[in-house]
Amino acid sequence: MAKHKEEKTNVMRILDQKKIPYTAHTYEESESPLGDREYGLQIAEKLGQTVEQVYKTLVARGGSGQIYVFCIPVAENLDLKKAAKAVGEKSVELTAVKELLALTGYVRGGCSPVGMKKQYPTVFHSAVENCPQVFVSAGKIGYQIEAEPRALLNLIGAETADVIVN
Repeated sequence: MAKHKEEKTNVMRILDQKKIPYTAHTYEESESPLGDREYGLQIAEKLGQTVEQVYKTLVARGGSGQIYVFCIPVAENLDLKKAAKAVGEKSVELTAVKELLALTGYVRGGCSPVGMKKQYPTVFHSAVENCPQVFVSAGKIGYQIEAEPRALLNLIGAETADVIVN
């Protein structure tokens, strides 16, 4: 189970409660502000993992006003057209960073698909099905959890689709 019992995040408590095996990882936070892609690449490097296994969580709003969550490999970019198609919307756009906390309960750099204030429809990029383990934020900057992808997908009712820029 979790390696760091000193401090558990809400994500870790949820996984413990649902008896979903995971490994907690911590990393030193970067001093300098980075773009999302660079930040994600740095986290993968700090964790000693491939960029294909470390996923970032993005929050978007559909044309209907519905909020959606997309989880994609940290080195990739979300294809808004593919994302919209995956959730049955005509369009989606990423939400403003200032909206993130109110919508999810998480801050930029610590947003997890697990344990949001409300469980929004969630789509993981389809490549997650080829990963033996996936890393996502543990809900706090400097914390990640590693878990079996199918267990995470089942927990949050997520679907998979090709949603990245090719």
